[in-house]
Amino acid sequence: MSTANTPTLLPPPERHAVLRVMPMPSDANIHGDVFGGWIMAQVDIAGSIPAARRAAGRVATIAVNAFTFKQPVFVGDLLSFYAEILKVGTTSVTVSVEVYAERQRLELEVVKVTEAVLTYVATDNQRKRRPLPPV
Repeated sequence: MSTANTPTLLPPPERHAVLRVMPMPSDANIHGDVFGGWIMAQVDIAGSIPAARRAAGRVATIAVNAFTFKQPVFVGDLLSFYAEILKVGTTSVTVSVEVYAERQRLELEVVKVTEAVLTYVATDNQRKRRPLPPV
């Protein structure tokens, strides 16, 4: 269990980030804190990767079931996004996304900054809902 001032370790090494990105000054407010909306967009991209793989094609976000900002994100943080499928329905895929920031201030610090659960629906070329293919 971590507190606001206690660094969090990276997830187990068998987990691989689906997305890694570093926010730039244009992604932050005048105080250097990265906009929550920018983080939400990156989480949506990260969550769509395993959803699209499972759907074997196009997916659309239909719900943000949960979204928690645990720590601020700063310009220069290296963000790693870990996504895992939680549930598969007939046409939908629910994905958990965890975001960790590597901070290179005086020494390396790694903290969990965001966690979210999103649901995606598989769509066809006309953007209509379609069934997921069998596994």
